[in-house]
Amino acid sequence: MAGRINDDDVKAVRDAVPIDAVVSEYLQLRNAGGGNLKGLCPFHDEKSPSFQVSPSKGLFHCFGCQEGGDTIAFVMKIDHLSFSETVERLAAKAGITLRYEEGGYNPGHQRGERIRLVEAHKVAAQFYIDQLDSPEAEIGRKFLAERGFDQAAAAHFGVGYSPAGWDHLTRYLRGKGFSDKELILSGLSQDGRRGPIDRFRGRLMWPIKDVGGEIVGFGARKLRDDDNGPKYLNTPETPIYKKSQVLYGIDLAKKDIAKVSRAVVVEGYTDVMACHLAGVTTAIATCGTAFGGDHIKILRRLLMDNGSARVIFTFDGDAAGQKAALRAFEDDQKFAAETYIAIAPDGMDPCDLRLAKGDAAVAELAEPRTPLFEFALRQIVKRYDLETPAGRAGALDEAAPVVARIKNIGAQHEVAVQLAGMLGILDTQFVVKRVAQLARWARDRGGKGPAQQQNPQRGYDTASPAAVSSGPALNLRSPAHRTERELLKLAIQRPELVSPAFDAYGADEFTAPPYAAVRQCVQDAGGATGAPSDYLDTVREAAPNDTVRALVTELAVETIFAKNVDEAYAGDQLVTVRLRAVDRRIRDVQGTLARLGAQGDPEQLAAVQNELWVLTQYGQSLRNNGADAL
Repeated sequence: MAGRINDDDVKAVRDAVPIDAVVSEYLQLRNAGGGNLKGLCPFHDEKSPSFQVSPSKGLFHCFGCQEGGDTIAFVMKIDHLSFSETVERLAAKAGITLRYEEGGYNPGHQRGERIRLVEAHKVAAQFYIDQLDSPEAEIGRKFLAERGFDQAAAAHFGVGYSPAGWDHLTRYLRGKGFSDKELILSGLSQDGRRGPIDRFRGRLMWPIKDVGGEIVGFGARKLRDDDNGPKYLNTPETPIYKKSQVLYGIDLAKKDIAKVSRAVVVEGYTDVMACHLAGVTTAIATCGTAFGGDHIKILRRLLMDNGSARVIFTFDGDAAGQKAALRAFEDDQKFAAETYIAIAPDGMDPCDLRLAKGDAAVAELAEPRTPLFEFALRQIVKRYDLETPAGRAGALDEAAPVVARIKNIGAQHEVAVQLAGMLGILDTQFVVKRVAQLARWARDRGGKGPAQQQNPQRGYDTASPAAVSSGPALNLRSPAHRTERELLKLAIQRPELVSPAFDAYGADEFTAPPYAAVRQCVQDAGGATGAPSDYLDTVREAAPNDTVRALVTELAVETIFAKNVDEAYAGDQLVTVRLRAVDRRIRDVQGTLARLGAQGDPEQLAAVQNELWVLTQYGQSLRNNGADAL
C-alpha cells in the first residue's frame, strides 16, 4: 500500500493551484480591497459576505463562522474529503505526479472513497456517451431530435444512453478495476439475484455535476413502453449524491449566474438544454425534488445577494407547477435576491416552447415578469369570492400572514398595499396594519430573538494566551484591542515594516489573551525580522492549537485599515501599543508605592520610585519622538 504523500509534493500542489480559482468554483468572489476577495461563506448561512480570500497568501477565512486555512483545507471542508484525497484531486488538476514516502508512486492505491466514486461516474458517463451512437440507442437519438436537440447539443450536455441489458455497465466498470462494493455504493449498480446489475437500463442518460464540475450522479429518462419504472429515474442517495444539494446544469451556468446576477430555475433536464441553447445560459433545474433550502444556499453564494440579483422560476402552468411555485415561495425570504415566476403561454415548458415558437420565445419567458409573492398571493385570493365581505375577509386572513413573512419592512408595507388592491379593500391602512400586527406577533412568538452571532474572538480563556476554553468576547471597539490587532496584522502581513522593533515586544504588551497567543506564535516562528518566504506558514505551524491557528489565518487575510500601509503607519501602531503598555505599568507601580507608604522598606521604596521615574521619562519620550524612541 502506498504511504504518505511526499511533503515537497504537497507543497507543490498547494503552490500550483491558486486558492481564488478553487474557491470561485463554489461561490462568487468580489474585490474586498487590499488584494483580498470576498463572498458569501459556503460553510454557514449569511446575508452579507464575511468570507475573505487572500490570493497572495493562499489563505481563506470567514469572519462569521471562523473557518479558515489554505486551498487544501478549503477543499477538504467543502467536499468532505480526507487530506490525501484532496491533495490527489488538486494534483490531478495541476498535472502534478505525486510521490509516496513508502513504495513510490502508485496511482492505484490510497484513493479515497469519494475520488473512487467520482472516477466511476466519470468512466460511466463516457460509456453512456459512446453507447448513444449504437444501433440500440436509435430510440434515444429520435427522442432528442423530436425535442430539437442535435448531436452537438447532446455532446455539449454529455447526454448518453444506458444499454437495455442487465449488466453492461457493471461488467465494463469491473474491467476498469472498480469493485462490486464501489459499484453498489456509487448507485451505478444495484443488487441482483446473482450479483450486481446495472441500475439504469435502456434509458437516455444525463450526467449530474456538482458546483465543482464533477459528475456525482445521473438522471435517466424512460424511452420504452415496456419499461415499468418511473418516467425519470435518478441516482439514489450516495456518499457523493444528495438530491437536495445538487442542481442540474450548475456547472455550465455558474459563471453566467455570477456575472449577470440572475438564475433561471426550470423543472427538467430538457428544459435546461432548451434554455441554454436559446441563449438563457443561467438556467438550472432540481433533480427530482422540490426546490429547497440547500438549493438556495448554492444560488445565494453565486448571486452574492446584491441588490440587482434576480431568480426566475419557470414552472409549468398546471396544478403541479403552481404547487411547486408556492413551495418555492415558502423559501423566498431566504433570498436577498428578488424572485419572479414565469409561466409560458398555454402552460408550455421551455422545451416545448422552443419547439413551438423558437429561441426568442424562451429568452422572452426568462425575463422577470410577475414577482413570486404576487403569484403566491393571487393563487390564494382566487380561491375566494371577492364579491362578498366574507370572501374578502377570508382571503385577507389567509394572505396577510404570507405578506407578514416578508422581512424587509418597506417591501412588506408595499406588498400589503398591493394586497388591499387585489382584495378590493378600499381601507388600505387597515390591511397594512393587519399585516404589521401579524409580523409583530410572529416575531414575539419566535420568543428568543435572533440567534446569537458567534463572535470572531470567542474561544480564549482570559487566563492563558494558548487556552481555548470559552471566554468573554473581545470588545473590538476598544481602541487598545483595535491597535493591537492592527499591529499583529502588520507583523504577519508586512513584517518588514515593524521589524526589528516588534521582536522586542513581549506577549504581556498585548492586553487580549488571543493576541498575546499570536504574538507568541511569531516569536516561536523566529520573529518578524528577516522573515523568510515561508514565514506565514511557519507562524501558523507555531500555533499551539487550531483556535490560535484560525486567528493567525484571520489576521493574515483581514485588510489593514490604512490608506497608506507604510513605515509611518506601522510606527504609529508600534508606539501606541508600547505607550499603552508603559502607562499600564506606571499605574501598577503607582499602586505599589501607595501600598508601601512612607513606612516601607527604604531600599525597596527607592527602587520602586526609580522604576516610576524611568517609566515616566520613557513614556514622555514616546509621546514626543514617536517611533524614534522605541
